[in-house]
Amino acid sequence: MTGHKPFSGLVKDFSPQRKTRIAQLTHQLRQEMTLQELRQALELHQIELSARLGIKQAAVSRMENRKDIHVSQLKKVIEAMGGELVITARFPHMEVCIHHVALQNNDTTQKSNEIDRRTH
Repeated sequence: MTGHKPFSGLVKDFSPQRKTRIAQLTHQLRQEMTLQELRQALELHQIELSARLGIKQAAVSRMENRKDIHVSQLKKVIEAMGGELVITARFPHMEVCIHHVALQNNDTTQKSNEIDRRTH
């Protein structure tokens, strides 16, 4: 095949800096996935996930295509996939793991807001 080169031949002359940058970007892309990509990477079908969540397959499809999702719902989905949701806030000088965000229900949040209003 004329004009065709193996991939290894294309990258062999890259500088070490360029190879490092490519490796960093590859790692970053693997760290950032949509819910659908994550489910597929775990080799789960929508129907399997829907059974684990106790919802219909169509609801899984809609959820995967949403632009926004409640933290509590995301937590349930991640746990149904066999994982654990960890929320980390990144600042220039530190990272902080946020606990119990997804565990609060509306009653707890409402009571907390009532207490806050009384103390201010």
